Amino acid sequence: MRKVTYSLGLSLDGYVMDQGGGIDWAAPDEEVFRFCIEEVRGVGTHLMGRRLYETMLYWEDPAVVNDDAEREWVGVWCPLPKVVFSRTLTEVRGTATRLARGGLAEEIARLRAEPGEGDIAIGGAELAVQAADLDLIDEYRARVYPVLLGGGTPFFAHAGRHVDLDLVETRTFASSRVVYLGYRVVR
Repeated sequence: MRKVTYSLGLSLDGYVMDQGGGIDWAAPDEEVFRFCIEEVRGVGTHLMGRRLYETMLYWEDPAVVNDDAEREWVGVWCPLPKVVFSRTLTEVRGTATRLARGGLAEEIARLRAEPGEGDIAIGGAELAVQAADLDLIDEYRARVYPVLLGGGTPFFAHAGRHVDLDLVETRTFASSRVVYLGYRVVR
């Protein structure tokens, strides 16, 4: 069965966006960017909310590519099947992108039942909260940046639920002091 994963960069105090909605503090250096490219290679379908979808549309324009790493990213990201959850959008643009046909649990059940390879990745903190509340996330993948934001959008917003995790992978990126932590949900 395909795993549902949630992977995002976060501050040491647990936020994915600062209080103003900014993420510039988490701009990846080349080593971390290459790691993200490899991680996305293992994804079969990427689920995202409207805000992340609108942010990621940037990569659909070939004119934004400045170097080999970005060209490689676009080559992996653009053909990746993407499903957008939105209450306001009536259509989406982008290669291999479609609006969700149903609720999050139904969409994940449908994707798990379909033949295919690769993880089902959750993109964005709000969608991840919904998936966590429905106990749909199998793995959490956190890239922890050495910064304290003091508030913002939390990575782990689980409505008071207790979730046991097993550490399955760690990595420290020498170039930026970022630490990667991979956890599997214990069921």
